[in-house]
Parts: sequence; structure tokens; C-alpha cells
Amino acid sequence: MSDIFNEIEEDLRRERMNRLWKRYGPVLVGAAVLIVVGVSGWRAYDWYSAKQAQEAGARYDAAIALSTSGNAKEAEVALEALAKDAPAGYAILSRFRAATELSTTDKAAAAARFEAIAQDISVPALLRDLARIRAALALVDTGSQADVASRVEPLAANGNAWRHSAREILALAAWKAGNLDDTRRWAEELIVDPETPPGARARGQLLLDLAGQPAGVPSAPPAP
Repeated sequence: MSDIFNEIEEDLRRERMNRLWKRYGPVLVGAAVLIVVGVSGWRAYDWYSAKQAQEAGARYDAAIALSTSGNAKEAEVALEALAKDAPAGYAILSRFRAATELSTTDKAAAAARFEAIAQDISVPALLRDLARIRAALALVDTGSQADVASRVEPLAANGNAWRHSAREILALAAWKAGNLDDTRRWAEELIVDPETPPGARARGQLLLDLAGQPAGVPSAPPAP
């Protein structure tokens, strides 16, 4: 008698499984296919990205080799091509390097290149600020004090990652323009900041000395 009940129970279980499979089987198969396709697609994309980065790295190294061997124009062309079709990291790096190469022959044009990077919202904010620093540095030689200040004065605020570079450039631009008051102001802000790097502090002290330190203003403390 127990065998009969076992057979009935087995038949019921089999029938239940068949019903479940008919109802949910296609969904399970579809999900499995999607998982396989997704994993395969991700691996293919990962391989393609690595290949693209490797090729871009080789092209960037070749462009730098052209630059160091004195072929500045060819290096600039190669870097501009990379900036257009390389992966994001190498594209940004190439734009910076191309502008740097240009600064050896045309500082005003280089400043415009850096300014274009600074205005590109696809570039990370920290790098956009670095581009403003580089643009201002180029404009110290070719622009006015106001040109320099319009780009980096906001970066000179306390707590900004680029404040030391910004203050040094502002002091230098003021000195070049003959504005001794602004030279002293920015040089003093540079040298009294305890986090100013020693080299920048020393240059700030030099600019302060050149501008003629007013009576009663103490010299900068020694670098820690």
C-alpha cells in the first residue's frame, strides 16, 4: 500500500514541476542568457578598453620622444591627434602636454589652449583649476595683471588646493606690472601660510624683498 502512495506522491510532484517549468521556464532561460551575454559583453569591453589604453600609451610615449628629440611641431601634431581619439585619461593628458609644447613658441596661444581645458566641463574640476593655473602662468609674460588675476585670484582663497601656486603667480604678475602693493600683499599671504611649500615660500620672500618690505612688517618665519 505504501508503494502506491509513494507513486502518487511522485506523480503529483512531477506534475507540479512540469507546471512550474511551463510557467517560469522561459523566464529562467532568458535570465540565464542575459547573464551569459552580459558577462561576455563586459569582458569584451574590458579587453577593448585595455587595448585602447595600451595603444594610447604607446602613442603618447612616441609623442614625448618626438618632443625630447627636438621635433616640437611633430610632437604637437601627435598630441593633438591623441586628444581627439584617445581614452579620456590620455586625451586630457595630451591636451595639457600639447599646450605645454605650444608655450615654448607662443605663450598667448598656449594660454588659450589651457583656458579651453578650464572651460571644458567634461574635465575633472581639479584639473580645470590646474589649467587655469597654467593659463595664468603663460599670461604673466604676455597679458596684463588683470588677465592673470581673472583666472587665478579665486584659487588663492584659503583651503584651495592650488592657493600657493595662485598666490605666487599673482605676486609675480603684480611685480611685473609694477604694482608693489599687490606684490607685497600676495607675497605676504604666500609666506605666512604654514602649509606653503619651502620653495614657494622662498620665492615669496624674494618677491617681498624686491617690492620693498614696508617698515614694521616682519620677515617671513623660516620654513618648517
